[in-house]
Amino acid sequence: MSVNLKIGFNNNFITNSSYTKFLAVTMNNTLSWNNHIDKLMKKLSKACYIIRNLKTYMSASSLKVIYYAFFHSVMNYGIIFWGILLRSSIIFRTQKKAIRIMEGCGNRILCRNLFKKLQILPLTSQYMLSLIMFVVQNKFSLNKQRKSQF
Repeated sequence: MSVNLKIGFNNNFITNSSYTKFLAVTMNNTLSWNNHIDKLMKKLSKACYIIRNLKTYMSASSLKVIYYAFFHSVMNYGIIFWGILLRSSIIFRTQKKAIRIMEGCGNRILCRNLFKKLQILPLTSQYMLSLIMFVVQNKFSLNKQRKSQF
C-alpha cells in the first residue's frame, strides 16, 4: 500500500524521493539498501581495475596499501548498516576478486588461505568487527538509552 503524504511548512512542501544520499550512504524509501550496494559495486569494480593495472609495477606490500586505500575504505564505510544483507554477497565476491588479483590467482582458486596470507578480513568478519567496535565505542550511550526505557 502506497501512502502519498504531503509535508510542508509555510507553503513549502518536501518533495517525495525514492532514495536519498546522506554522508555518502544511499538509502531508498524502503530501506533495502539496493541503491547503496549498486553505487558501492561501481566504486569497488574501479578499485579492482586499479589493483589489476598496478600489479605489474608494485610489490605485494604496496598492493596491500592500494587495496586498503581504494577497496577496503570504500567497502568498510557504513558496513554496520548493510553488511548483514543477503545482497552484500556480491560485495564479498568482488572482494574475493580483488584478493585473487593481488595474489595473481585464477577465478576458481579458493580465497580462505589468501585472506589469511594477506591478513585481510573477509566481508562478514569485517562486518562483525565493525559492529562490535560500534557497540564498544557507544556502550555508555546505549546503556543510558536502555535504562531510560525502564
